[in-house]
Amino acid sequence: MKIVIFGATGRTGSEILRNALNNGHEVKAFVRTPEKCEPHERLTVIQGDVRNADEVKCVIKGADAVVSALGTDQTTTLTEAIPVIIDGMTEHRIKRIVTIGTAGILQSRNEPSLLRYQSKDSNRKLTFAAEEHHKVFDLLRNSSLDWTIVCPTYLPDGEAVGNYRTERDYLPIDGKEISTKDTAAFAYDELIKKEHIGYRVGISY
Repeated sequence: MKIVIFGATGRTGSEILRNALNNGHEVKAFVRTPEKCEPHERLTVIQGDVRNADEVKCVIKGADAVVSALGTDQTTTLTEAIPVIIDGMTEHRIKRIVTIGTAGILQSRNEPSLLRYQSKDSNRKLTFAAEEHHKVFDLLRNSSLDWTIVCPTYLPDGEAVGNYRTERDYLPIDGKEISTKDTAAFAYDELIKKEHIGYRVGISY
């Protein structure tokens, strides 16, 4: 496959990139700082601004699938970028996208009409990141794309051990954390297998 990855230099994005290259795919990494990417014969690194429609449409052209591992970092870059990515994919008739979200945008078990970050499920006082990811969720579900949002809970660096649990639209019961490498492994597998199109997927140990 030909895969475009946004956020390929981040903690999770860099692991998705590694998985894709190790499995023989051709990858374009669209990044702000190209020097953070190690050279690889099947990797094309393109420097640019993910909010720039012309640049994004150019890098997306010819792809089979798209991954967004963009974070929030207390900015609105994520919610400025996703509409641009959706437009680019729609223009070039590319359907498949997997994004990395947050467990905050999964449904609350205690208050099913609310998302976790809106309910007592979450202890977080700061909701900016969850609000940004909620906007992305709304944009994707109102699009015509074959989308999946991978929603990890607390995300420490760590190895891929594989004994994680997943659940559509909810965080697995008593889920506390999930490593970046296991999150990336699941996101890569889901990109290829397409088992959860149109769903948020909670992931934790």
